[in-house]
Order: sequence, then structure tokens, then C-alpha cells
Amino acid sequence: MTHKIAILGASGYTGAELIRLIAGHPDMEIVALSGERKAGMTIAEVFPHLRHMTNLPTLCRIDEIDFSDVDLCFCALPHKTSQEVIRDLPATLKIVDLSADFRLRDPAAYKKWYGNDHAALAQQDEAVYGLTEFYRDQIKGARLVAGTGCNAATGQFALRPLISAGVIGLDDIILDMKCAVSGAGRSLKENLLHAELSEGYNAYAIGGTHRHLGEFDQEFSALAGRPVKVQFTPHLMPVNRGILATTYVSGDAQAIYDTFTAAYADEPFISVLPFGTGPSTHDVRGSNFVHIGVTGDRIEGRAIVIVALDNLTKGSSGQALQNANLMLGIEETTALMMAPLFP
Repeated sequence: MTHKIAILGASGYTGAELIRLIAGHPDMEIVALSGERKAGMTIAEVFPHLRHMTNLPTLCRIDEIDFSDVDLCFCALPHKTSQEVIRDLPATLKIVDLSADFRLRDPAAYKKWYGNDHAALAQQDEAVYGLTEFYRDQIKGARLVAGTGCNAATGQFALRPLISAGVIGLDDIILDMKCAVSGAGRSLKENLLHAELSEGYNAYAIGGTHRHLGEFDQEFSALAGRPVKVQFTPHLMPVNRGILATTYVSGDAQAIYDTFTAAYADEPFISVLPFGTGPSTHDVRGSNFVHIGVTGDRIEGRAIVIVALDNLTKGSSGQALQNANLMLGIEETTALMMAPLFP
């Protein structure tokens, strides 16, 4: 059976990544692409690297799409816009949202981190958090899945099994994250100009202001059964793709390693590297794979956990497709087992 797919916000980085991934999907056909500012343009005009895909529809406005002919819709729109659009979509339409608009279950938390009132409370009530490896059963039966933040996904792959197993201290977790520039989106921003970004490296959202902390607070506290707050500082790297998270925790390094190998033993996209080996963003680039390394620290009772993934694939569009496969009853790994790009 071929499932008909719409992508809203197809002119952004995550939209382009969805098109690239779905191009190799045997059970999906893209029937609608929206791009409000680029309506009327072809994909070849917007993304020349996809010009060989001549059977794709021309970009249009959202109000021009007939959703009665769509089985599942990917929503790759900015936060706030997603709530307003999804609120008015057919109630029977399956949706995977890539924005932040349905990640936080508490509307007050959403307002705290994103600065505006929640505009789709009824839809929030049915949304399932989209970290596939930990919400797989709920995602299978969901109508609306809220994709995680790319930073939030990376940090959770590093910490969720350890918090659940009780093998680390909860009050001294330090999460140091290096993030590629594509995580900031495709909109023009002065600080992301080549001359101002290249040959440099800087921390941002310092002191606990990054919005993905809302997801960490929500998920880690639920796992622990009490409030958990991690110390988190992201850094902007002058590279196109990738996230590398270095996490400092208290606990026995071997027990931490054994916890990961047990937790991820059956996960097709997660590889726990040999003990003492550190991952690289090079080794997961353009793929849906996650690499995790564990090393003991010279300070007794401390350990270092390092996670690498591609922010546009496993951190966003690949995760979205993984979830869509589950929602449509398709084998979860379909169109996602491509090898990473190297070099």
C-alpha cells in the first residue's frame, strides 16, 4: 500500500531532509508540499540538489492543499505557527510535528520557554512525545506525534537509561553540547553569516536559558519521580551538520557502560561503542544512527558519556520518518538504513 504524504514547510532544512529520505521510501508518495514564501516554485528551484526528483508537486500555500487525499502530514513549520495550522487540520489526519509546539505537556511550561500562550490545547492532550526508542508503543497508536528538539534528543540518549537504572547521581549532571549551524534553521541571521561564524566557536543560551531545557526538565523529572535539573550549555560549531554531547556524571563507568549495552541492545539505530572509545559527528553524518561512548574519568566515581548524531536526520527528519513508519504500520527502519556520508 502506498501512503500519501504532505510536507508543510518543505522549503526549510528539515523539509528538504524529509524529501531526501522519503525519495527512497517504497511505501510513501509525496502528494503535497507547502512553502508560503516560495509558493509556485519547483523543488529544483528551491533545492537544486533535489532537481532529479521531477515527479514532486510544485510548492503551494497550505490553504491550497486538499487534505482529504493525504494519509499523513509532516509539519516542519516554526513554533507558534505549527499550533495555529495543526489546530485547523482535519481531526482524522495523522500528523508528525517537527516544531516545539507539542513537546511540552504543560501549557504553562510551553509559555515559560516559548513566550506565548498555547493555541491548540485540545491537540496537546492527544500529542505523544516523539523520542521513538522510548515512546514506541504510544507512537504506534498516535494521531499526533511531537518530534523532539535535536539537542533534547541527544541529551536524552545520553541520560535516560542511566536515570531509569539509578546508576548516576541526579544533582550534578553536566551536559556540554556542540551543535551545527543548520540547527538554527534556514532563515537569514546576521550571526550565521559565513564571515561571522566561520573560524570561530561560541557558547550560547548560557546559564540555563535554552528552550530545550523544558524537555529535559519534563522527561528526566518524570523518569526520576522527582525534579531533575541538568546543567546544560550548547556551543555553536561552524559546521553544517551534527551534534556532539559530552555529559559528565557521577557513577561507576563500567556500570554505566553495561546499562547502555543492555538498554540499546535491540535498537537498530543506536550503537554503543567499545568502552573507552569516543564517537565523532563524522561517523553519523547524513544518517539516522546514534553513536554512544563511555569513558571513566581520572576522578574516582566520575564518568564521561559522549553522544554523536546528525541533527537534521536522527535529531529531526529521520526521527520524524521513523515515527511515521510506526504510525502507518510500516517497518520502523524503512528508508532509514542508509550509510553515513564520509568524508
